[in-house]
Amino acid sequence: MTQSVKTPFTDTTVNQLRAGDSVTLSGIIYTARDAAHKRLVDLIDNGSQLPFDLRGQVIYYVGPAPARPGYPLGSAGPTTSMRMDRYAPVLIENGLNGIIGKGEMGAKVAEALQEHNGVYFAAIGGAGALIAQCVTYSRIIAWEDLGPEAVRELTIVDMPLIVAQDSRGNNLFRDGKAAYEQNIRSEYGFE
Repeated sequence: MTQSVKTPFTDTTVNQLRAGDSVTLSGIIYTARDAAHKRLVDLIDNGSQLPFDLRGQVIYYVGPAPARPGYPLGSAGPTTSMRMDRYAPVLIENGLNGIIGKGEMGAKVAEALQEHNGVYFAAIGGAGALIAQCVTYSRIIAWEDLGPEAVRELTIVDMPLIVAQDSRGNNLFRDGKAAYEQNIRSEYGFE
């Protein structure tokens, strides 16, 4: 069964999500990749104001393609999340409650998700055109000089996602692999 969740997140929203859950996400989210993450963390380190309030928000790791006429955004597939591992814990500590990306995130991110009540969603890699159909509005809110890596505010409706790492330390990448290996061993009698 697929859960429908909306931004901004509350503790209740985050606490109800478990690794392996299918969700559709609606509301406002923000985009940011490597260069934008570095700038966000630099602003936090300097005590400066961020281009948006992180509290309860979700960041999508994406560098969207230019929009065709009449569309708010071009193809918007997820980028590899582990590249943000060095920055994500700082953003989570400062209020970020959700991340969307591709592939597993590291141990320090998992610890920050547990300690500060966050969740990491996996989006479907290679499905950027499909995901872009969930975007109804897009505007750049910071660092246009970064091109596709500029920080955007997106309004999305029913973006399909899977909870990959939850606030209780469950990890679909780790736990799913272990369950698969156990099933194979049981099926074929391996020790």
